[in-house]
Amino acid sequence: MLNKKSVDDINVKGMRVLCRCDFNVPLDGDRITDETRLVAALPTIKKLIADGGKVILCSHLGKPKGADKAFSLAPVAKRLTELLGQEVKFAADDTVVGDNARAAVDAMNDGDVVLLENTRFRAEETKNGEEFSKDLASICDVFVNDAFGTAHRAHCSNVGVTQFVDTAVVGYLMQKEIDFLGNAVNNPVRPFVAILGGSKVSSKISVINNLLDKVDTLIIGGGMSYTFQKAMGGNVGQSLVEDDYIDYAKEMMAKAEAKGVKMLIPVDTVVTKEFKNDTPFTVVEAGQQAADDMGMDIGPKTSELYREALKDAKTVVWNGPMGVFEFSNFAAGTIAVAEELAKLEGATTIIGGGDSAAAVNNLGFGDKMTHISTGGGASLEFLEGKALPGVEAANDK
Repeated sequence: MLNKKSVDDINVKGMRVLCRCDFNVPLDGDRITDETRLVAALPTIKKLIADGGKVILCSHLGKPKGADKAFSLAPVAKRLTELLGQEVKFAADDTVVGDNARAAVDAMNDGDVVLLENTRFRAEETKNGEEFSKDLASICDVFVNDAFGTAHRAHCSNVGVTQFVDTAVVGYLMQKEIDFLGNAVNNPVRPFVAILGGSKVSSKISVINNLLDKVDTLIIGGGMSYTFQKAMGGNVGQSLVEDDYIDYAKEMMAKAEAKGVKMLIPVDTVVTKEFKNDTPFTVVEAGQQAADDMGMDIGPKTSELYREALKDAKTVVWNGPMGVFEFSNFAAGTIAVAEELAKLEGATTIIGGGDSAAAVNNLGFGDKMTHISTGGGASLEFLEGKALPGVEAANDK
């Protein structure tokens, strides 16, 4: 699937290796609240250290407007030092590649690790500006991209830099992501079931369209299901609906029918009058909501229907929760799907990043899934069948 050179195809001994990771972790002050992405990056970092490379790590974090200490990667350096059992020297430069970074890199011995400041402290990072790309290339001999989470973006630190470095390869995480997602979509063991949830149909349009050519069953949940319910003539009250996409929902239902794909839409829904956890809720039939009802989760009948549809699955891709899972009262639908996936034997279960990954991890089912993607947007674009710039930029085998 992935005809790109990886860290296994190169010898980095004595070389300065710039490794783009995805350390875009959630912070509470300077405490990292979910370190999934840090742990996912360790195999590649450890490999580069063991091979005697001078390992220079870089990443973005959040969406700072210029240099902003609230988005500093300093807490990441501290935690990585603990996880690796060796010092990760933090180069605190607002310009990312400044005097501190250059001095730190010059002083490196083989196997040392340095972490640069947040790449988005440089405004041109997201515009793929040449100057910053050249700055990054000037401190390395080899470039490794292990940040699947930004693979769908062409930025300086994952694409621009490759134009000024001879050797550009992918890391283990990137390789794993593409192997899992690629095989699931292009060469699945059947029955192949895709579960799509989350709030908006508009963000999943191309995914639905692409997957209808590939899956045996497509399950729809979350806020986006109300657009489909309205398209079927139902009353959805105050639920999230994208009226501009009702015709599109009708087209997709027609396409599923024409292709012989089983498309499942909720048959009942959990509704409230207010968007909060501690509020009275009831279950109504899908499309039978009162004018002031707000849909918050799939109902129990739907949960059973979806469980049943998953029982024989051999490949499952899940992207987007079934309801407002952050509120414990409205997490039942998401839990039902996660439980069913956890029970499957001999099946490949792939969780697209973002909210579904958070849901599966928070609910305690993470270790029961075959693969949890570290990239929300990137996994979505991959499921749409798009080429990812961050992958394309690596050297071909």
